[in-house]
Amino acid sequence: MIEMKRIAIIGNGISGVTAARHIRKRSAKYQITLISAESEHFFSRTALMYLFMGHMRYEDIKPYEDNFWKKNRIELLFKYVERVEGHRNTLIFQDGKELFYDELIIASGSQPKTFGWKGEELKGVQTLYSLQDLQKLEKNSKNVQRAVIVGGGLIGVELAEMLMTRGILVTFLVREPYFWGNVLPKEEGDLVSRHLRSHLHDLRLDTELDEILADENGSVRAVRTKDGEEIECQLLGLTTGVKPNIGFLKNSDIKTEQGVLVNKYLQTNLPNVFAIGDCAQFYKHPTGRNNIEQLWYSGKMMGETIAHTICVSPLAYQPGMWFNSAKFFDIEYQTYGSVNPFKADKELSLYWEDTNEEKCMRLVYDAEENNLLGVNVLGIRMRHAVIEQWVNNKMPIEKVVSELKKANFDPEFFTVNWRKIKNTFNDQLKQLVP
Repeated sequence: MIEMKRIAIIGNGISGVTAARHIRKRSAKYQITLISAESEHFFSRTALMYLFMGHMRYEDIKPYEDNFWKKNRIELLFKYVERVEGHRNTLIFQDGKELFYDELIIASGSQPKTFGWKGEELKGVQTLYSLQDLQKLEKNSKNVQRAVIVGGGLIGVELAEMLMTRGILVTFLVREPYFWGNVLPKEEGDLVSRHLRSHLHDLRLDTELDEILADENGSVRAVRTKDGEEIECQLLGLTTGVKPNIGFLKNSDIKTEQGVLVNKYLQTNLPNVFAIGDCAQFYKHPTGRNNIEQLWYSGKMMGETIAHTICVSPLAYQPGMWFNSAKFFDIEYQTYGSVNPFKADKELSLYWEDTNEEKCMRLVYDAEENNLLGVNVLGIRMRHAVIEQWVNNKMPIEKVVSELKKANFDPEFFTVNWRKIKNTFNDQLKQLVP
């Protein structure tokens, strides 16, 4: 009997689970062990807010039935990896036990980023990323009248919406002059800021946290801003971004910087060790984008790529067009291709906005080549495949404008005046002609 090779996967998020599933689809000869210290089963992280809000139960956020793993011969191990000894292909767990592997896939995801504010350790101060964070929030939100959220990003908006369903008044602190200023151009950021202001108890732009203040019991009672103002709260949410979760690799043989360093094949400095998803950092990204990609869809693609490399032949990661989507209370947001928060060299853009309906669209194009580079939309649904084709085929901006309605994906009961958008863009194009 031939002994099967063991593939160990650290992390049971979308990257690790996709890798396990696709390795098993391609081959029966591997013994696959999926390891996590967060949860016993894979769950949808984006659904955590709906669990808190009572819209879903825990079993509803698990994409696969519990017997799926045994049926597909994927072993689930609920343990914490304390360190990796690459020189002897061994994982050391927190309980002292060990696991030998032939090949290792690190898919340990992200962890919240904080900035060492005084008072971070107080009761009632927390982040929101893991299942344990959600359980902590259930405890921390009891008998709370006021909360403060720090950080102008997607997780902060989700946390605000969650707390408001419990009747908690939320003050949101954003250090930029408009929401998500490191991602959105000013016009889109202003639109989202106005929308947030209409929902939140209090939105503070251009406001930075300075210190977290305690009561006599060691719980948060207020925050102090850098302007010296005190804002009362019994709960403080720190949603100031995430970073690769790689602390357990500190003394390993695996090279790291911000994340686990990988080449275009997602391979580390050790030939039998790979890294995928949020924790991976390219030496040089294959398409020139940021070397760390912390997105659901890119993590999934990396999982599929590594399965091909292990089971068939080495396959370079090819992410295709950049895409992301989100929801800010009642406004849906999608971005396709390259849309910078600030105007880049040799780029021009067309912008349309309906302030009454809280909808907008931006088309970014190359000023010299005249082809479409990217699209931002808020409050309008678009066809991903159509825009991807336009970007990949470098469609001239005039043709994009003339055929714009072909990318519409809104149902009939959504009213979007495509003629008005088209006329606005054509007028702007005339003004931009030298």
